[in-house]
Amino acid sequence: MWIDEPIWPAHGRQFAHLVSDESYAELHAVARAAGLHPRSFDGDHYDVPDVRWHDAVAAGATPTSGVDLARRLNASGLRLRKRKHDRGVARQLDVLFPNGASDVDLVASSVPVDERRVYAAMVFVRDSRGDFAVVYSIRRRQWGSPGGWRESDESPVENAVRETHEETGLLLDPARVSPCGYERFTPRTDDNVISLDKPYLQVFRTELDAVRPPLTNGDDGIHATRWVTPQEYAALCGHLFWWPLAAEVFPELRGLRA
Repeated sequence: MWIDEPIWPAHGRQFAHLVSDESYAELHAVARAAGLHPRSFDGDHYDVPDVRWHDAVAAGATPTSGVDLARRLNASGLRLRKRKHDRGVARQLDVLFPNGASDVDLVASSVPVDERRVYAAMVFVRDSRGDFAVVYSIRRRQWGSPGGWRESDESPVENAVRETHEETGLLLDPARVSPCGYERFTPRTDDNVISLDKPYLQVFRTELDAVRPPLTNGDDGIHATRWVTPQEYAALCGHLFWWPLAAEVFPELRGLRA
């Protein structure tokens, strides 16, 4: 565990960075022992206010320079790369998919990524009461939000609208489909079909005016569709790799358990 000096100004005080070069489990354990708030986690590190610096050291962090801390984090493979003002949510390592294993960075952002590098889209669809539309994927054998691979002649928003319509029968207004984050995939196996040139799944959100409008049974790849409450959404999807991003986008999901 490593911590640099609290010299980084923000919100009227000075902050340090707390990282692990071993595991996220170690990072979270030391952060809890130091009394850091969970919201101070930024994907691959904790922002430590100056008043908590000595607590972090007492909990097991070793002081070092900012340059050395960054070097250690990069070398560990635990660094989550993101743009300025994006919020790092989590880095999920060695996630298994039908098309091979990948490391996945989850990032919350209202700014879309370069669409030339987007291979797929997913949409958090909510009705006017706050319930979520979910679909059961035969290929993945799990519930999730609508989404899928992008066609070569469509934008990420068009991708999101088309997939949602094909899987649920809902026809979304593109003007109300807003980016809220992204998943960046780094393939871990040679048989992975995700390209390093197009590693992004763009995540959107949309809110409908109606309460639980009718859903269809979806296309051939979808076994079932339904509307669920936030609690039911967590029960169905809270164990999945992308759930931390959903909980970041929708604060009411935080603390709900699968």
